[in-house]
Amino acid sequence: MRLKHLALGLGLSALAACSDPYGTGGGGGGGHLTTITVSNNFFTPTPDTVGVGTVTFSWSNAGNTHNVTWDSGPTTPANSSTMSTGTFPVSLSAGTYHYHCTVHGAAMSGTIVVQ
Repeated sequence: MRLKHLALGLGLSALAACSDPYGTGGGGGGGHLTTITVSNNFFTPTPDTVGVGTVTFSWSNAGNTHNVTWDSGPTTPANSSTMSTGTFPVSLSAGTYHYHCTVHGAAMSGTIVVQ
């Protein structure tokens, strides 16, 4: 009987781990999302917590053009070009970064906390 319960518990744990569409690892502490969607005048999700490394901005169903322009952070990454499709990978070190789209101003902005 114990093996049956152990197998059921392990199966539920595996299912829960696979059900997180953003790869944030569930509750308890910051996630490690590595893709931010640029679409319909929003960055999603934002704000977010990620691990040190590469974050990719991905244009998805963008009805018009957008860009990623960095406002502040411990380093100064390059800004993206203005585009309606494609991806923009950027390597980030630890710290808090603020960014916006110059086409849409402060109404389209975001924050990334890198740990």
